[in-house]
Amino acid sequence: MSALDPELAAGIEKLEADGWLPITRDTPEEARRNYRELALLRRGSVDLPVAEVHDDVVTDPTTDTDVVVRVYSPEQPSGITVVWLHGGGWVVGDLDTGDAAARRVCRHLGARVVSVDYRLAPEHPHPAALQDAHAALRWTATTIGGRLVVGGDSAGAGLAAGLALLARDWGPRLEGQLLLYPGLDPTLSSASVAANADGPFLTADDMRWFYARYLPDPAAHADPSVNLAEAARLSELAGLAPAVVAVAEFDPLRDEGVAHAGAMADAGVPVRLLRGEGLVHGFFGLGSVSAAAQREGDRALDGLAELLG
Repeated sequence: MSALDPELAAGIEKLEADGWLPITRDTPEEARRNYRELALLRRGSVDLPVAEVHDDVVTDPTTDTDVVVRVYSPEQPSGITVVWLHGGGWVVGDLDTGDAAARRVCRHLGARVVSVDYRLAPEHPHPAALQDAHAALRWTATTIGGRLVVGGDSAGAGLAAGLALLARDWGPRLEGQLLLYPGLDPTLSSASVAANADGPFLTADDMRWFYARYLPDPAAHADPSVNLAEAARLSELAGLAPAVVAVAEFDPLRDEGVAHAGAMADAGVPVRLLRGEGLVHGFFGLGSVSAAAQREGDRALDGLAELLG
């Protein structure tokens, strides 16, 4: 085991001292307010420039729901289109908290990025978020086109992994997945949950708080579109789109990402696994405080570009 990156350690110590952590709070409303303020603080006053940003509305006739999406267009399009799902434990987060990540993906890959404002729990537990994500993916395929990729960070990466299963079975066809420290196992039974129970940054108690609101029905814990370990057990991973899976050494979710990458590889799916030594959950958004976090985020994006050829 390597040491925690000292820049991250100092940054997290400051977040704790300033009262931003833990991520969860007594109520979802308090957690959302705290998370949004923190995300906007981390983003800073200057946005990464892209060619164009506009909002649109996707109407899902299967659920009679309108889903807002934010579309980012690059200066030099590469032909890649990424449907992006923000993190936040399925309970917090929105298009603004996911803005910096979407801009980074857009600029680095020359990709059009469709960021999805999916419905949040506990008001809308599973499968609402996944339904919204699939509706946005279908809309993207018909309205924007390009080489379709699903991606996200944390809870959003978990949604992207479930969405990849839906897309394989029901369309549209995907060419890639970008899964950054995904949440994939609601049983929270992996060794890294115990080893990194107290974080830093994300804790096991945070994850229990999130899952209690996202999956209030215990039967949903066995849904393969949520529990990707169950999908692997049922041999349901063959035929998925090629994937980059990036995990962090000091993350409770580390081992479930590693296990999912291994299970996809065993099923014949091309996979690149990045282990993020010395890093913590959320590193993709912590590049402003850690050069190592910035490099690892770039490695994940470069890995996807290479995987897509």
